Amino acid sequence: MMRKLVTKDRGRKDPILVWGLILFLCCTFLFTGCRKEKIYRIGVLSGLDYGYDIVVGFQEKMTELGYVEGKNVVYDIQRSNFDMAEYQKILQKFVADKVDLIFTFPTEATIEAKLATAESKIPVVFGFCNIEDNDLINSIREPGGNITGVRYPGPDLTIKRFELMRAIVPEATRYWIPIQKGYPLDCQIDALIPVAKAAGVQIEFFPAADAAELQAELDRRGQAADPGFDVILFLAEPLTVTPDAFAVLNNFAAPRRMPIAGALISEGDYGTIFGVNIDFIATGRQSATVVDQVLKGADPAVTPVISSESFFQINYGIVQKIGLNLDETILNQADEIIR
Repeated sequence: MMRKLVTKDRGRKDPILVWGLILFLCCTFLFTGCRKEKIYRIGVLSGLDYGYDIVVGFQEKMTELGYVEGKNVVYDIQRSNFDMAEYQKILQKFVADKVDLIFTFPTEATIEAKLATAESKIPVVFGFCNIEDNDLINSIREPGGNITGVRYPGPDLTIKRFELMRAIVPEATRYWIPIQKGYPLDCQIDALIPVAKAAGVQIEFFPAADAAELQAELDRRGQAADPGFDVILFLAEPLTVTPDAFAVLNNFAAPRRMPIAGALISEGDYGTIFGVNIDFIATGRQSATVVDQVLKGADPAVTPVISSESFFQINYGIVQKIGLNLDETILNQADEIIR
């Protein structure tokens, strides 16, 4: 008897395979298509109003890097103006809120951030920050701990400010330098003293806690025909760029047509003749690139600190008001001339 051969229908699908495929596709959809994108929470402490453009540059660059506010990043931006107690209050809230990262400036706010995150180890990225004369980091190449960022080149800026003042006002031999009392400036001062001595310039530092102490000292000096100095020079420190303190200095210098220089600031129809500082927008953008690295998994402890570049501005209107003659070579060095 011949056997009847039975063959499977090749167009028919195995129901187990079909249901397995459906299950696989559903899981893929659930775990990829429905997965929410990580939303980073960044606490931003702007500790000095003078440098607030750092925040502007920071957010601009973060957007370019793909961080869209409200979609995959949320900023908690807090502002203070060289107020230690306020710094601590803001940072404590960031830690309590368990933000993913803290971005802060200037130096004092960053030191407070390091202390505030000692237990939580929330990453801290800084901008506009001195790393000299403090124990903020271990080294530029390996900052250590939970912190890294963009260095403020204070000693370099101090020397450049001095050299430009010498070039612009060569007849001045007595420099008065007001500084924030208790502020760590040893590196800047140590760099400046031998340079000034070699140039035959007498420098006098005046530490003050606030604008009131500056006012009292200048009131005393203003009673004499000769106040004891020819120009006022700013170091890279916070006192002279706070509005109240600068107003005191400006009000003293303006009627005497005395040159003030260091950081570019003006009030009314008078102000500093030039500023050598960092470009705040550019520093904010540099800081964003470091933040991006850390959010993507880089360890702050071994993420090298980078430096801001200097930015030279001349207030040509004030230069003319005082009656100074600027050499063309100095004008050609300027990144910006304000006329």
